[in-house]
Amino acid sequence: MLSRIKSYGLIGLNGYAVTVEIDVSGGMPAYETVGLPDAAVRESKERVRAAIKNSGFTYPVGRITVNLAPADTRKEGSFYDLPIAIGLLTATGQIDQQRVDEYMFLGELALDGTVRSIPGVLPMVIGAYKDGITKAFLPEDNAAEASYVEGVKIAAAHDLKGVVDAIMGREQPNIYAPQHWNTENITYAQDFMDIRGQQGAKRAAEIAVAGGHNLLLVGTPGSGKTMLARSIPSILPELTFEEALEITKIHSVTGAMKGKNGIVSERPFRAPHHSASMA
Repeated sequence: MLSRIKSYGLIGLNGYAVTVEIDVSGGMPAYETVGLPDAAVRESKERVRAAIKNSGFTYPVGRITVNLAPADTRKEGSFYDLPIAIGLLTATGQIDQQRVDEYMFLGELALDGTVRSIPGVLPMVIGAYKDGITKAFLPEDNAAEASYVEGVKIAAAHDLKGVVDAIMGREQPNIYAPQHWNTENITYAQDFMDIRGQQGAKRAAEIAVAGGHNLLLVGTPGSGKTMLARSIPSILPELTFEEALEITKIHSVTGAMKGKNGIVSERPFRAPHHSASMA
């Protein structure tokens, strides 16, 4: 039997649609992944096999072909574990294809079926929204950042069994509440208003911030250079929602959103030390 599952991949900071096609046929047991997969994608077969068995489902016996379309674009990462597992269960009749068609799937699987977080969720969900997809199963740890994309209903996936039960209507999906952009509760490690004196240095910092210029602070140890640098973020202009999404996309792709709740709300600021090397 053949199944098709909606998923997404990354090219730079942009998500693009990936269709996970799975064919299970008779013959000698074999497993082949095509569509320019990298090592992490090829290794998914072992994670998926263990996750399906340990979640109480039947792993198919026969020749399994997994195609990641479009076939001319390289697929990287562990994003496709969950859609491949759902596709195998659909191809073997353990899940109804029509129910699966409502969702797109992303997530790495642990051997016990737990759905682990992945990088780059936000740009992939934004891409899904632009393509008209309105429902998505995502890892629990990634649901917060994705919930800021209006128009996509985020179902937080804890494990494979829970995802299957939600698809088949045996239990309610864990829908993550949509989040709204709010900058009122931002706190800073150092406030610019707390600095006493240093009028010349403060004026230079204000001009640099207003004009978007770089700033070099030179002075004797203990004169307040570090304190002034740490306070500059507190006078930077607030982010717009579009800017916050763009910054969070970068953090998400690099894996910097792991363990964070929501999206980046502070304007980026870098203060390299004078001893930092060119590397």
